[in-house]
Amino acid sequence: MDDADMPVLIYSTFPNLDEAKRVGDALVGARLAACVNVFPGMISIYEWKGARQADEEVAMIVKTRAGLTEQIVAEVKRLHPYEVPALLVLPTVGGSEDYCAWIVGETQGGRA
Repeated sequence: MDDADMPVLIYSTFPNLDEAKRVGDALVGARLAACVNVFPGMISIYEWKGARQADEEVAMIVKTRAGLTEQIVAEVKRLHPYEVPALLVLPTVGGSEDYCAWIVGETQGGRA
């Protein structure tokens, strides 16, 4: 498997379930992601523009391949309601060969 096909996980957060599902559906529909996991019920505590925040959020993990990372980050930023969305790319080490091949197969229509 070449470097562009190596699986990566992209972590992001959203203000609610509907927004996360909307963006996740767009990524899978464009074949940029093989799968998107959405985790509702999270509380985020952070500083924003000088004020402490404690907000309910929804976490999302995008399963894709390394070659699509820049395109996914750009697309999520375009679709995201936040001014500065959380976007972290997490490389993977190892994993099921069959599952990794499935990720590559499901994202073949996405531009790499």
